[in-house]
Amino acid sequence: MERFWLVLAIVAFFLLCLWGMYVGWRRKARSQSVQVPPFPEIPADRGAVLLESTGVYLATTFAGEWQNRVVTRGAGLRTSASWRLHDGGVAVERGGAPDFWIPRDAVTGVRRDTKIAGKVMGTDALLVVTWRLGDAELDTGFRGDDLDDYPQWIEQLKIKGGAQ
Repeated sequence: MERFWLVLAIVAFFLLCLWGMYVGWRRKARSQSVQVPPFPEIPADRGAVLLESTGVYLATTFAGEWQNRVVTRGAGLRTSASWRLHDGGVAVERGGAPDFWIPRDAVTGVRRDTKIAGKVMGTDALLVVTWRLGDAELDTGFRGDDLDDYPQWIEQLKIKGGAQ
């Protein structure tokens, strides 16, 4: 009977921890909904696809704060994704989460990196686009299936986006 109560206490503690994580995630999402405006929707008239990559959308963080994940409006969900570059911007199409648009004129930087919210790699295997959304500057991270595409993304976004 002692063992039963011990197991019950451990299960209750585990469930309490899960509930605390859920409440914390929701509280963070609510506070960020004031700081970060809604992500732009992908426009219907986006034009021809200039470049396309598939892989995993990792996270969007506040620029320069690689561990401060933006969780509001579904931005905190890691999903499979397709990135498509158009003349006007980047269409981030995510499976099972809201798609969004990164306008080309909002891009302030693009780089290869080793880390972003919950993902650290030994090589520069991540593509990170820095962009402005309202008053917030964000880093959006992507892990492509083909890392050889990254130089083309960097070149295209730097040339036409004015990114440094």
